[in-house]
Amino acid sequence: MGQVITVVSGKGGVGKSMFTANLGGTLAQQGKKVVLIDMDMGLRNLDIIMGLENRVVYDVADILGGICRVKQALIRDRRFPELYLIASPQNREKVEITPLHMKVLCKKLKEKYDFVIIDGPAGVDEGLMNAVSGADQVIIITTPEFTAVRDADKVDRVLMAEGIKDRKVVINRLKAELINIGILPSISDVSDMLRSEIIGLIQEDDNIHIATNNGIPIILKKDTYIQENFAKIAGRISV
Repeated sequence: MGQVITVVSGKGGVGKSMFTANLGGTLAQQGKKVVLIDMDMGLRNLDIIMGLENRVVYDVADILGGICRVKQALIRDRRFPELYLIASPQNREKVEITPLHMKVLCKKLKEKYDFVIIDGPAGVDEGLMNAVSGADQVIIITTPEFTAVRDADKVDRVLMAEGIKDRKVVINRLKAELINIGILPSISDVSDMLRSEIIGLIQEDDNIHIATNNGIPIILKKDTYIQENFAKIAGRISV
């Protein structure tokens, strides 16, 4: 039986979808069967980040609405041994999804995949509840900025109230030079503001932006510190 990991954030623009794509790719490189589900309803972008936007025919709403089978909505990323994507619908209005729908879908996918990674929405509306309803673990992405950390803490509190015990934090877009001169909060400051364990730090790097905007998971470039960093984060998740 596989694991369901939902990736969320308190605010948009912190790199949640980039993290989802590269975490999934890293686990697939390690020989795991992985399916990514974009649950950011009406704001689909995981397909673009992975360079698979031209291959989307069906989406997760089509599966849950009975329009297609799961197999029909799966998009295979041929650059990895076993990595698949289920896209989000672009039209939020057509979506009628409940937490029960997602629990059933996640249970079904866990029978065939080692990891089901859900790219959840930013914020704390009903979309968050749908995205985490079938999760075994939730990873909160934040940046080392006071506004982002405060919003991440809000999400963390909501998840805790919902009874989700396995919650982790990854800090993205780390700029050491700005932390060192006191413009941004330090890692220890961020840790003090959050209650969940920090399992990874991702440094700000132009190569990540270039790869993301070209539909190429950055971890495809081997023997880099970024690939090694994602491998370490994946190891902490999959223990």
